[in-house]
Amino acid sequence: MKKILITGANSYIGTSFEKYMAQFGDEYQIDTVDMIGDAWRSKDFSEYDTVFHVAGIAHSDNGKISKEKARLYYEVNTKLTIRTAMKAKKAGVKQFVFMSSAIVYGDSAPIGKKRIITKNTPVSPANCYGDSKVRAEKGLRKLENENFKVVILRPPMIYGKGSKGNYPLMSKFAQKLPVFPIVDNCRSMLYIENLTEFVRLMIENEEKGTFWPQNAEYSNTSELVRMIGKAHGKRIILLRGCTAPLKLLGLATGLVDKAFGNLAYDQRMSKYKEEYRKYSLKNSIEETEK
Repeated sequence: MKKILITGANSYIGTSFEKYMAQFGDEYQIDTVDMIGDAWRSKDFSEYDTVFHVAGIAHSDNGKISKEKARLYYEVNTKLTIRTAMKAKKAGVKQFVFMSSAIVYGDSAPIGKKRIITKNTPVSPANCYGDSKVRAEKGLRKLENENFKVVILRPPMIYGKGSKGNYPLMSKFAQKLPVFPIVDNCRSMLYIENLTEFVRLMIENEEKGTFWPQNAEYSNTSELVRMIGKAHGKRIILLRGCTAPLKLLGLATGLVDKAFGNLAYDQRMSKYKEEYRKYSLKNSIEETEK
């Protein structure tokens, strides 16, 4: 039996992982500790093989943020991560799995400009959220040795039933709008159950290093909205000729490029020796929307 401690209570990824792992019965023991406050400091980490660190402040800002919010990003996403890893290492935990993000590479490319990230693409955070993740990664690598393996995951947008962020917004559009603009963009996404299986394999195979899990297919925002509408029995008419107006609107708000911009991983960097992508894009949309 592998014993896993999730550091970060009530997170979408943490609770989804715990629920997913229940199907394997006594092959795994999953416990969770709340990282808010100082109670976690007294938690005994020594009985665990792996710490899966999901605690963090999510990126929900557009434009400038306050100094206080910036400080919070670094305090939680960077310092808390490294302190947790140090505690795990001292306790004899063999593996530390950290949820980083594709945001370490910066923002999406604007409409009309492709952006494919490869293993050789340098990190280039566009904001303090991304920078807080980069600094956490650097701190974790300094702790790694032959007895303490570090797994850094840089997933793209994660979605699934109950998820937050851009996907629920697109789902609302798909259920309410009769028409939607056609935009030729390319984005990497990751269905939550494809992610949870990938994390399981990281733990089962006692991996270390940086990984870029994603769905086996790229997504297109217009097609994604059409698929969501179809899952609800609704036909959405896709309109051509909207690219230029959206480009102009993008000059005023970053939300346009966030929804219709381009940000994708080279598919070759996301392959693994065992298949973790159990759901296709179509199947995952149906599962999320049903």
